[in-house]
Amino acid sequence: MRIIKKIPIAMTTSLIMLSGAVSAIDFNTDAMDANDKQNIDLSHFTNVGYIMPGEYRLEINVNNHRIPEQVIAFYARDDEPNSSEVCLPEAVVEQFGLKPDVLQKITFWHEGQCADLRELAGLTTEVDLATSTLAINVPQDWMEYSDSNWVPSSQWDEGIPGFLLDYNVNSLFSKPKESGSTRNISLNGTSGLNAGPWRLRGDYQGNYSHNSGEQNSSTSTFDWSRIYMYRAIKSLAATLSVGENYFASSLFDTFRYAGASLSSDERMLPPNLRGYAPEVSGIARTNAKVTVSQQGRILYQTTVASGPFRIQELSDSVSGRLDVSVEEQDGTVQTFQVETAAVPYLTRPGAIRYKTSVGQPSTLNHGTEGPVFASGEFSWGVSNRWSLFGGAIGSGDYNAVSVGVGRDLYAFGAISTDITQTRASGLPNQETQSGKSLRVRYAKRFDELNSDISLAGNRFFEREFMSMNQYLGTRYFDNDLGRNKEMYTVTASKNFPDIQTNINFSYSYQNYWDQPTSNSYSATVSHAFDAFSLKDMTVNLSASRSKNNGVNDDVLYLSFSVPLGNQQTLSYSGQHNGQGNNQTVNYSNSSAIDSSYRLSAGVNNSNDNGARGQFSGFYIHRSSIAETSLNVAYAQDDFTSTGVSMRGGATVTAKGAALHGPGMSGGTRLMVNTDDIAGVPLEERNIRSNRFGIAVLNNINSYYRTDTRIDINQLADDVEVKQSAVEFALTEGAIGYRRFAMMKGEKVLATISLTDSSHPPFGSLVISAKGQELGIVSDDGFTYLSGVEPGETLDVVWSGAKQCQVAIPAVIQPQAQILLPCISVN
Repeated sequence: MRIIKKIPIAMTTSLIMLSGAVSAIDFNTDAMDANDKQNIDLSHFTNVGYIMPGEYRLEINVNNHRIPEQVIAFYARDDEPNSSEVCLPEAVVEQFGLKPDVLQKITFWHEGQCADLRELAGLTTEVDLATSTLAINVPQDWMEYSDSNWVPSSQWDEGIPGFLLDYNVNSLFSKPKESGSTRNISLNGTSGLNAGPWRLRGDYQGNYSHNSGEQNSSTSTFDWSRIYMYRAIKSLAATLSVGENYFASSLFDTFRYAGASLSSDERMLPPNLRGYAPEVSGIARTNAKVTVSQQGRILYQTTVASGPFRIQELSDSVSGRLDVSVEEQDGTVQTFQVETAAVPYLTRPGAIRYKTSVGQPSTLNHGTEGPVFASGEFSWGVSNRWSLFGGAIGSGDYNAVSVGVGRDLYAFGAISTDITQTRASGLPNQETQSGKSLRVRYAKRFDELNSDISLAGNRFFEREFMSMNQYLGTRYFDNDLGRNKEMYTVTASKNFPDIQTNINFSYSYQNYWDQPTSNSYSATVSHAFDAFSLKDMTVNLSASRSKNNGVNDDVLYLSFSVPLGNQQTLSYSGQHNGQGNNQTVNYSNSSAIDSSYRLSAGVNNSNDNGARGQFSGFYIHRSSIAETSLNVAYAQDDFTSTGVSMRGGATVTAKGAALHGPGMSGGTRLMVNTDDIAGVPLEERNIRSNRFGIAVLNNINSYYRTDTRIDINQLADDVEVKQSAVEFALTEGAIGYRRFAMMKGEKVLATISLTDSSHPPFGSLVISAKGQELGIVSDDGFTYLSGVEPGETLDVVWSGAKQCQVAIPAVIQPQAQILLPCISVN
């Protein structure tokens, strides 16, 4: 009965710390249910908000925006020795997001180490040691602009120093019926090093191939396709890049060079003012490896299941023409190109976007070949409707200049047009060549019709027009690339919400001065419907035609899917092309949180070999350390193949290290520490901390305000969370770091006694070696402790200092009250 009586006393004492008032508090100890009313230490609670002078590890919360956890000191002012006040260094105050003129008003005390926040009327601070949080409320008029997803540059986090290695490995074993087996292993990824605001990156790619046929040959390659450094220049809202790079321009074609560039970065703007990332889509006949590259450098590579696929993970910094290859399991490869034409080049009124570069064209083996050049381009928002833009590339033998105008047509969409003039000299056996091109772009969203349309067209008036790539190929590599004459691209979409139908259409046309015309078009119709007792069934019909070198390649694709509930789907797909037709029945299951699989069986009817049965399977597993996929395929009287793919990465810092799943290669990531507790679940993608209490989340959006949380529904019973969420806004490529305030251990009812058989004063604190408050001493030494580890030593604090220590037994009996002798430290 005595224990039951004292539990409320201990809990009431704990709640005293959370009470608030406007002046110092006087406690009537006569009203307290304590046997020894002379042995009470409530000095912690007599002053509202009083924090004992010292250092505390706290997370700072400014107007509900979290700043990384750090050690914060509390000092007593000389004129108020019985009080304490938070000491915030200038570097911390600069992260609040205050306007520049407000920052200039702040003075400092304690030998210039601490900001005097009393000079900012209306600013308040509140400390909660139970959750290790310092809450700061600032009048909104003093803050820079921010919204729910974006914060000003003063609150961007550059992250911590560290090393990263991201990888993507694909292996395939194939055994054709009438020849030897082949093995192929390909890999690509990015390694890097972060130091302060700088990011050093190296993109690598390699391939191994072995053929056990008559020649029994093996080949292998590996190379660093690109080595470069970059950093954010916050004051300019720009990115500085040094090293090997690809010329990124909205006006000129892309080429590889070694040098430096400084470009305004739209990702540093609020989200509604940012650009877009290109999308790649197509149709795979089998489980296929899809590779997206640009001028020989792999940008993205993945394995997809048979049927339509969409790749939306490309970086928004990608521009220009992309090469896409789809390698089927039977060894056939289909290739096509994607033009990443942007919407018309418009800029907000009064704003200027710019890109500057200087360097020398480079080769894939890290050499340089070509003239030293300098380039610059800009777009200026003249008014609400008009934007002017232009740019130039200048070198000794190659020069190009472009000028254009963009117009917002309001209800009629937006349009831009530009004209480019090039001049090239020093070509072998040729005179100086010059030419002009005209480009027009148009985009329109018809809200009332639920439809979109975009048009892009280029007209090259003279055969002598040359891009930098064409100039370099002709002069240095005796490779006179095809001279463009006309290029047109049209995309349109229409949604019929009443009948749950979508229609998409795309068309591209390109002809040359010296090569055959090529074109392609595709149309897709998607319809969702309910029938009988089945819900959300879908039917898709796609048709495409591409013409290259005078040869047409036609594909017709039909699919029908029926959801079976619990993330299971049964579907039919049929595909017809010039070589025959393919029909399969598919079953897919994504009910597990960390894995999914798909099984397919059907018939392939080719013009050459007739009807043959086929089977394929695709399985993918996502864990905290990697994403692994397995695929198998069998084609009757043709081939058998198996494949394994693995994507992931490793991040190493002084704060810890962890293997993790895939994301944007070399991109932004967050390392979290779950207070050294292993197996703590996060809400994102079934991720748990490793044995050292470290986990890494990637695919983090740079410059966005983002948060991550502990999944308390899956938390172990012996783990308590003091802080279940952390917030961050990281610069591009940063390795962010956040620590969750947590405790792991037993709950203990104890009686603490001193060597003279007395007890610590009522209200004494029990502190762990990590500085965490585990309990408060109640009447006769009775204490309720939580988060206690067997065998650890705890400090007992009163009168503002550590007085004695208690040792927790190596074995703790459940629901038992234990006696803890407190040994003096003096």
